[in-house]
Amino acid sequence: MSDALNKCSANETAACCCVDVGTVMDNSDCTASWSRLFENRQQAEEMLATLTEKARSVESEPCEITPRFTEQPDGVRLDVDFTFSCQAETLIFQLGLR
Repeated sequence: MSDALNKCSANETAACCCVDVGTVMDNSDCTASWSRLFENRQQAEEMLATLTEKARSVESEPCEITPRFTEQPDGVRLDVDFTFSCQAETLIFQLGLR
């Protein structure tokens, strides 16, 4: 193995813009919330399917997915909560949406 693969420092971790070096992952925040307004229910349901697939690819234990569809004058709002079994999975899911 090359030395580059073995070297890891706090500065390199901070440079990736993933999390602050001082972040403590204590599993106190395992829920990621997502919200967007769509023109119609079909578009909202298609996005829910895409988000569900992403969540399933991250989960180690079943993620609890709680969608809410709200009819509004200008479309359908989709609000979804994704509750993972650990905070690391929540973070991975959120970063995957960027």
